[in-house]
Amino acid sequence: MTVPNHEDYDPGCISLVPIFSDLSLQEMGEVAAITQERHVSKGETVYFAGRTEKQLFVIHQGRVKISRISESGKVQVIRVLGPGDFMGELSVLHDMPRTDFAEALQDCTMCVIPGEALKTLMQRFPSIALKALEELSTRVEQLQTRLEQNQHSSPEYRIARAILDLSGGSSTVTLPMTKGDLASQLGMTQETLSRKLSSLQEAGLINQPSPGVIRIIDRSGLEAVI
Repeated sequence: MTVPNHEDYDPGCISLVPIFSDLSLQEMGEVAAITQERHVSKGETVYFAGRTEKQLFVIHQGRVKISRISESGKVQVIRVLGPGDFMGELSVLHDMPRTDFAEALQDCTMCVIPGEALKTLMQRFPSIALKALEELSTRVEQLQTRLEQNQHSSPEYRIARAILDLSGGSSTVTLPMTKGDLASQLGMTQETLSRKLSSLQEAGLINQPSPGVIRIIDRSGLEAVI
C-alpha cells in the first residue's frame, strides 16, 4: 500500500464518493491524509466474511463483487460496485464482523480509510454520516426490492428488468459480471439464465453478439415483459 501525500492532494476517489461531496477541497484533503491506496488484482479477495477489520473501501477504478454464503453453502451475489462506490461500512458503523465478502472483478485501485479515523471525521463533518445513512437506506431498499422480485416474479421479468437497468438507456449492455454471477444475483441458475436469454433473442428482443454483451433490438418489446 502507498499513502497519498496530503500536500499534493489529488481528489481522486474521494471526490467521486457522494458521502464526501459536501466537503471543501481542504476538507477532502483531510480525508486523503488518512487514506491509503490499495491495488487489487482481478480475482483477488478484498475482504472476507467473519473478519472484524474496521475499514471503509472506496473504489477508484475497477469493479468489485459483493457476495454472501448462505447456511446451505450457496454463494449469493448481492451487488456489483464500481468507481465512486464504497463498501465495508457496516464494520465501521457497528461493532460486528463482516457478513459478506468482496472479490475484484477487474484490476482495481481503491482508497482504504481506517474506521476509527472515519468516525472522527463523521463527528467533525456530520454531512458524511448523513450521506452514508442515505446510501445505506438506498441499498437496503434495492436489496429488498430484488429479493421480492426473485421470490414473486418470473425469470423473464427479472432478466428483462436487469438488462434495461444495466443499459442506462443505451442499446448495448456490457455485463459487469459473469453470467453465473448475474444468475446468482437474479436468483436463478446459469442454465435458466442462458435459456431465457436465448428465448428473448428468438423473440427478436435482444441479440448476443459476443460473450458478455447484450444488444437491445426491441426496447419496447423488452419493456412489455416487465
